[in-house]
Amino acid sequence: MKIEKILIIRFSSIGDIVLTSPIIRCIKKQMPEVEIHYLTKECYKNIVSNNPYITKTYTIKKSLKEITPLLKAENYSYIVDLHNNLRSTLVKSMLRCPAGSFPKLNIRKWIYVKTKNKNVMPNIHIVDRYFEAVKKIDVTNDNLGLDFFGDEKMDIPFDKYAVIVCGATHTTKQIPPKHIAKLAEKINGNIVLVGDKHDAERLKSIDINIKSNVLNMCGKCTLAQSAYIVKNAHIVITSDTGLMHIAAAYKKNIITIWGNTTPELGMYPYIPSNKNKYINIEVNNLLCRPCSKIGYSQCPKKDFKCMNNINLSKIIEHTNNSLRS
Repeated sequence: MKIEKILIIRFSSIGDIVLTSPIIRCIKKQMPEVEIHYLTKECYKNIVSNNPYITKTYTIKKSLKEITPLLKAENYSYIVDLHNNLRSTLVKSMLRCPAGSFPKLNIRKWIYVKTKNKNVMPNIHIVDRYFEAVKKIDVTNDNLGLDFFGDEKMDIPFDKYAVIVCGATHTTKQIPPKHIAKLAEKINGNIVLVGDKHDAERLKSIDINIKSNVLNMCGKCTLAQSAYIVKNAHIVITSDTGLMHIAAAYKKNIITIWGNTTPELGMYPYIPSNKNKYINIEVNNLLCRPCSKIGYSQCPKKDFKCMNNINLSKIIEHTNNSLRS
């Protein structure tokens, strides 16, 4: 099969799109003459538009009808479906060309969430599963990890600092404000908080803004600016969210705090060249974890033990040791 032009599909969201970056890089480096196009939602365009391996980016706001004639005119040789849902299936049906997708493991994930049996899930990261979609065209993983292009330079008053990523799309993944306050109090070094305007509202309940070693940038940064802050951090404390994957792309030291989700779902920091760059902190042996493969707007059991009972001492010790190094 002669491959001249490839369409990669991933509609959402921030972290999931960053996790597709090894596929993009490996296709281009192993098939340098191939054009790579990327289809995503309009709101996520900036995550891929600066990627030097991508020739053209197509986006939709609501419907595939917005770009159907343009996609048909491209005459793609191959489609790499990294979303594998109804909408991406419609694209493949519409364009009628060879395609590859990856195993989503939805049934296994459902069983794992219901039974809490970790053995149901294979010990494989989602990035490695993504590579199933390009087996037919003989593209292999170079194991160089993730890429992220598009950070925006900012002036940070600290030479050395820890980042705390305060937000996440789902409440049951978010680090509670009381934990952020405790970390700010006990970490012996400078701290930069990143998050959106909703996180800025959440943090109004704690007293951090008067601390000279804490810079609260929640609600004040674009994603690109937050990425720059993460890129230049000494260590990043984060929950299971998009900036965790951006931190992994920059090969940062990472402490990942897990709430309702678990690493066994296959979306922990992807740094294959050095797995010692990150540690996972979670409350083990909770009979309710994971309660969802994604997350909820509030804890179904109302006690939020998966986050409230997190071992902050371990996080503080690891961060302080890192900042001293």
